[in-house]
Amino acid sequence: MDIHIGDRIELKKPHPCGEKIFLVTRVGMDFKIKCVRCGREVMVPRVKIEKNIKSVHREEEES
Repeated sequence: MDIHIGDRIELKKPHPCGEKIFLVTRVGMDFKIKCVRCGREVMVPRVKIEKNIKSVHREEEES
């Protein structure tokens, strides 16, 4: 799956605060994602996060 730092991902299950949108802050064997509502950061293994991604919202860079 092609995910980059700065992408916003929507997961199938919500965070305990109720938000489903997360900001990707680190990519590798583990993903570090940040909840856009409460700001909590979570490290999740790549295999687990790839199964739970519903959609990817990529911010287009303007040059």
